[in-house]
Amino acid sequence: MQVDHKMPEHQAVYEALRDGILLGRFAPGQPMTIQGLAEQFGVGMTPIREAIRRLTSESALETLGNRRVIVPILTQKQLDDIYFLRLSVEPELARRAVKNVTEQHINSLHEIDRAINDAIHSGDINAYLQNNKDFHFGIYELADSPVLMRIAQSLWLQVGPSLRFVCGRYGTANLPDKHADILGAILNQNTELAASAMREDLEQGVMLVAEPSAAIFDQNYSKSQ
Repeated sequence: MQVDHKMPEHQAVYEALRDGILLGRFAPGQPMTIQGLAEQFGVGMTPIREAIRRLTSESALETLGNRRVIVPILTQKQLDDIYFLRLSVEPELARRAVKNVTEQHINSLHEIDRAINDAIHSGDINAYLQNNKDFHFGIYELADSPVLMRIAQSLWLQVGPSLRFVCGRYGTANLPDKHADILGAILNQNTELAASAMREDLEQGVMLVAEPSAAIFDQNYSKSQ
């Protein structure tokens, strides 16, 4: 993971650690230390502490004491709550994005979707997760809704490590999506169809993540007893 040295160090470290969590580079339940993260990112402890503070407030990390943190292990109840919110917020972002989309945006989203398909066919988990995130947030940014955008980012942060676990366990071959339907609706300026297609895309994600995440929780809970 690289820190972008073109921006202030504290912000660059936050964004690098945030993206690492969002893309599942840290497994649910994996312990980390402030010193270890500082060495990994090649920075001092102060920006790491600040990044951890911000990410803890976003429910992306959990502090354990002794300068250790973990990516939370989600229970089924937590997953249910997260997806309830995602199914409310993200279709609305797609609906609002329609009015602001341009031909250039559509072309860019098509390119990203082709990269997603290539990653699925080649089994490249890293490329799939990165491009899937870029596809969704490429749409959400067009909604021009900072409050809903922050909520979506927080929810993705919480579920990202579990999605990575799913891909690592089952591979990419059977990963479904409704991206073509979403793009078609946006291209036709159909706000309700765009929201509906986005909701269907997310519902498929619910089915993929729920059972494996519950299994992670059960395994770790059993070890703690």
